[in-house]
Amino acid sequence: MILPKFCTFISLFISFHCIYCQYLPNWDSLDKRVAPGWFDEAKIGIFVHWGVYSVPSFGGFGALGEWFWHAWKSDQNPAFVRFMKDNYPPGFEYSDFVTLWKGEFFNATQWADLVEASGAKYFVVTSKHHDGFTLWPSNVSWNWNSVDNGPHKDIIGELAQAVRAKKSIHFGLYYSLYEWYNRLYLLDKSNNFATHHYVDDILLPQMYDHVLSYQPEYIWSDGDWEASYTYWKSEKFLAWLYNDSPVRDTVVVNDRWGMGTNCKHGDIKTCGIDRFNPHKLQNFKWENAMTLDRYSWGFRRNAVLSDYLTINELLQTLVETVSYGGNLVVNIGPTADGRIVPIFQERLLQMGSWLKVNGEAIYESKIWRVQNDSSAERTWFTQKSSNVYAIILDWPTDGYVRLYNPIPTYKTVVTLLGMNEKLNWKLMFDKQGLIIDVRSITHSQLPCQWAWTFKLVGVN
Repeated sequence: MILPKFCTFISLFISFHCIYCQYLPNWDSLDKRVAPGWFDEAKIGIFVHWGVYSVPSFGGFGALGEWFWHAWKSDQNPAFVRFMKDNYPPGFEYSDFVTLWKGEFFNATQWADLVEASGAKYFVVTSKHHDGFTLWPSNVSWNWNSVDNGPHKDIIGELAQAVRAKKSIHFGLYYSLYEWYNRLYLLDKSNNFATHHYVDDILLPQMYDHVLSYQPEYIWSDGDWEASYTYWKSEKFLAWLYNDSPVRDTVVVNDRWGMGTNCKHGDIKTCGIDRFNPHKLQNFKWENAMTLDRYSWGFRRNAVLSDYLTINELLQTLVETVSYGGNLVVNIGPTADGRIVPIFQERLLQMGSWLKVNGEAIYESKIWRVQNDSSAERTWFTQKSSNVYAIILDWPTDGYVRLYNPIPTYKTVVTLLGMNEKLNWKLMFDKQGLIIDVRSITHSQLPCQWAWTFKLVGVN
């Protein structure tokens, strides 16, 4: 009897110790943290890029809309130079766009309503992009923030309140570590990053400020690639975030914290790649950050219909990403006046209607032993408890769905999510895989218009 009691005591001691452990400001210690489970369970988020660049709202031609200032001034991209020459007077500067950014139709509650209707479980908005303009009243960004200038609103504050009112949505903030033309950053850069004027006077005060003020549960770091994590003092900030911040128990971060951190450190991996989709299983939690506009994250007035993903393309990306164990965060770019244009609304509402029917196969799901059916290539699998879900992207023309990887048993039951009736099935000739008879289901009876999920109970 002594040994079991001793083991129980040791287990309790270890659990107690882990709860109250302190992370040291080094990757060996920080990497031992177990990320909060909410992120993996959520599966789907919405990303928003909104800022000064939303005023010109011009992109493509080899440059992203949110990179407008850099494409125009540093890269001298001919399309951007011509755009400015044709539409703005001589001497017009990027900072002059701020006075044109009114955000008069911005309504945080309407944005939150759309996020909720999309079926997303977390929301990330740009608190500061590479131009350095902050969407909250940063006290180290005087006159270059959305309260002192532009919309004259605490955009982050309004969105944090509106999103949290939805209860089921986690609030997150994107933050660019570097600023293209900040004089302190350029000074440090000229010193080969041996000095830390920008980090000490701008970056760290802002990072601490927006965590303490808005308590984001996801920090989406970016703009890290020009300097090492030692310059950014990333380990110092993350140790504080994990140990002492008000979100220490729920916050997650990505892996963009300086050269050498991509795909190695942080709770969520993007491997420094937008639209990261490895098309295979990974030994870490990853995220596919993608945008509905193929050519920009910020809004573009010059976009045409074919530039936007169709709902079929969006759902294909979603189910593939989740099947391989990733999360999908879908970006939209509002207009300068604060509207989310109908094409973005339509895609998000379509995704939401699909998730109302098929969310059981997505939220809180796990990877199955097979991700993509070996012969039916446009079929993807997820698992929850002992149930397997087969998501097909094409409805069969002959009335039979063929699944080659599930191994049926005498207990196997097959249903289509959104319909209650059990479906007839039979073994394939080699006794591995099954053929589902869907001839009795007419197109008008289908529970959704794109991608259909079969729930398989009692398969191996």
